[in-house]
Amino acid sequence: MVGVVEDDRGLAALRKTARHDLARLNYPPANWVPERAGPDGQRVLDVLVVGAGMCGQTAGFGLLREGISNIRVIERETHGREGPWNTTARMPILRSPKHLTGPDLGIPSLTFRAWYEAQHGADGWEKLYKIARLDWLAYLLWVREVVGLKVENGVGLLKVEPAGDLLRAHLSTGETLHARKVVMANGRDGSGGFRWPSFPSFDPDSPVRRGRVFHTLEDIDFTRLVGKRIGILGVLATAIDNACTALEAGAREAVCFARRPHLPQVNKSKGVSFPGFQRGQGMLDDDWRWKIYTYMLAAGSPPPHESVLRGQKLPGFSFRFAEPWLDVAPDKDGVTVRKAKGTERFDIVLFGTGFDIDMSRVNELAAFTANIKLWADVRSTEDAKANAEAARYPYLGRGFELEEKRPGKTPRLGDIHLFNWGSILSQGALAGDIPGLYVGANRLVQAISHALFGADVARHVQNMFDQEDPELGPTDYFVPRDERAGTL
Repeated sequence: MVGVVEDDRGLAALRKTARHDLARLNYPPANWVPERAGPDGQRVLDVLVVGAGMCGQTAGFGLLREGISNIRVIERETHGREGPWNTTARMPILRSPKHLTGPDLGIPSLTFRAWYEAQHGADGWEKLYKIARLDWLAYLLWVREVVGLKVENGVGLLKVEPAGDLLRAHLSTGETLHARKVVMANGRDGSGGFRWPSFPSFDPDSPVRRGRVFHTLEDIDFTRLVGKRIGILGVLATAIDNACTALEAGAREAVCFARRPHLPQVNKSKGVSFPGFQRGQGMLDDDWRWKIYTYMLAAGSPPPHESVLRGQKLPGFSFRFAEPWLDVAPDKDGVTVRKAKGTERFDIVLFGTGFDIDMSRVNELAAFTANIKLWADVRSTEDAKANAEAARYPYLGRGFELEEKRPGKTPRLGDIHLFNWGSILSQGALAGDIPGLYVGANRLVQAISHALFGADVARHVQNMFDQEDPELGPTDYFVPRDERAGTL
């Protein structure tokens, strides 16, 4: 109990320090965006942020810090289930190095290191290898609380549609609101959803697959897998972590299958995790950006060695390389998997196949989908065919805004900013991975700030003309406005 009290005292002291640091930075500054009334007579929201995971809360914090306070941040999950950390992420520790920053937006007392040292001291930090997954979640929630970001949990976005010069958003609560900007910070699957492989005998929507075939990004009750033999399609981080979680929960065997002859060996993303690349990629021309990320997508990324070592230690864990699956047929007793090397039976099958980038599957944006510009629209037919996955990525503007395929057809489309994994081809990994979050969040906020200012520039200039500050009032040299010569 003494340790708990010390931890509480440490965090309480850090909270006080962090808030004092924020006050020194004049946080939060006064809102500078002029009010607008919508067609319903209600005040128009300046920014609606959809999602309060790592990206959404950092975007919200950044907006408040910029003096854009007429915002709402909504999150469909309950408190503590934002992002994947307490749901579908099943690794014990984060892949990223412990020293990385991002959610702090450059404020030292809001860094993970400060949060950890407040509880475990400098020695504890030095001894820490990598960040525990649930510690990262606790840290994110702490930052949110310290900076005073209000999040509406249990509120989802159903759809967005144009409404004159505004966007109309329909929420899961039945509320309808008007907003000038919408930020889609809805996670790695927010630009298309789960990637389900195509097999002759498999339908992800069939009730037959329920309880027999799962995607690794779904909620899975691993206690129901005790004694089961599990086949996993995939050999990368998520597939391995799910296999290990199943075995640790009591599964009998977990076999990870791959088409490739061995694991990917090099994490190319480490070669682009520095400020110059993070800031510069989104500023490059289309040819360079296409070259960079078609290569990155093709190269893949190895699972972290910690995940592989975790599996190696568990009885029942194995890899099968060069064994592609040809069909998956679930039935009431299990699942039959047909492979090039024969047929096998499993009690349960998991698809560790990641997520798709397919804007046509983003139901919230259905009113705009047909006119969202994709990378396929700016590359040759040959390029798009040779790199079909890359071609499906949305082609974004410099501030993460969606662009029109046919200009003028859906003019409000540019007021929707895609701050999720669908942005990587246009911007790099700035909206999903920790290393690029600081760059990405600031770029997003600055773009929104520029747009909101530009839209109201006449009002701002008039306010400048009308500004009356009698600075010299206490002196003998004050001249009333109607008696002044030259600029008033």
